[in-house]
Amino acid sequence: MLWFIGLGIYGYQGLSLYAINILKNCKKIFVERFTSEISDDDMKHIRALVEDGGIDIISVKRWVVEDGRMLLEEAKHNDVVLLSYGDPLIATTHSELFLRAKKNSIETKVIHAASGLTSLIGESGLHFYKCGRSVTMMSDPQSAISVYNVIHDNLMVGNHTLILTEYSEKDSGKPSFLDPVYALKVLLEVENDLKYGIMSHDVFAIVASGIGTNKKNIISGKIQSLIKLNFGQGPHSMIITGRLHFMEEDGIINLTHNLDKPSDNTLNIYKLSVKMIERYAPKAKLALENLKKIFEDDKATHNKGILESLDNAEHYIYDAERFMGQGKLELAVLSIGYAEGLIDASRFQMGVNPWS
Repeated sequence: MLWFIGLGIYGYQGLSLYAINILKNCKKIFVERFTSEISDDDMKHIRALVEDGGIDIISVKRWVVEDGRMLLEEAKHNDVVLLSYGDPLIATTHSELFLRAKKNSIETKVIHAASGLTSLIGESGLHFYKCGRSVTMMSDPQSAISVYNVIHDNLMVGNHTLILTEYSEKDSGKPSFLDPVYALKVLLEVENDLKYGIMSHDVFAIVASGIGTNKKNIISGKIQSLIKLNFGQGPHSMIITGRLHFMEEDGIINLTHNLDKPSDNTLNIYKLSVKMIERYAPKAKLALENLKKIFEDDKATHNKGILESLDNAEHYIYDAERFMGQGKLELAVLSIGYAEGLIDASRFQMGVNPWS
């Protein structure tokens, strides 16, 4: 039997009576401390809980769980536990091991526990159903590009983005947590390169540190305020908020250490899309008019294919303006792109430049 047991967010004190009973009666306990920190103090208390049973408690590294063979082989013959921080099946490494155990006909059971992900969202005053895709920020600056793109995609539909920050152990064995200030500054650097208009010093964000501990600290404000702070040891998570419900705004103001009035981060991205349509639609209309004039003046260019392309381009421009009026900005940008493509195709066929 392979048990997946979550420690929750309160350390050993978060273990249920059910979980403690399983720990006391299993053969081995494998403790993974790489997805998030389980302190030495917690390890001491966990050992004290089961010391009378002569149970092996083994702290395992990431590769042991990712490889999985040692745990699966042991679970074929004995009751063993994989103990981890938070909820045991949040980490993809654990869920993959869970699946492999099932495929190998190894009996499995799960004891779920509180997750820091859901806890920090609620404690920040946000509504969980307003959260989009989550993402992890690593110390490698290249990882910020994927984080930036996830923020963009979530903002396009008005959702919040939960950003988990990298956790690792130094050679000394002490935990190392990615500094939120570093993470925010790197995202601003990505904005300078990609220029989607979603990150700036005025963007509103939340930084949650030490959820579930006595050192819990949740601070909200504009990035220009947050990057001036020292957030301490960690662990840290960040939230780039999307479109805020009035209850969420009230929650942020009253449940967090609020530095600046909450603001809607989706306004910037929508303004960018609107500006694109406002800029490109008139140019596409003028180019289309120029092509039609050339078409009418030059009888040699009269062919059905060009005429159909010009008609379709006109319809796409109309669609772009209609979609913008409906707030469907992605479709609006897509439509104007199709219109420009057809205009360019006709341009090359006719050997003229309608854009000048």
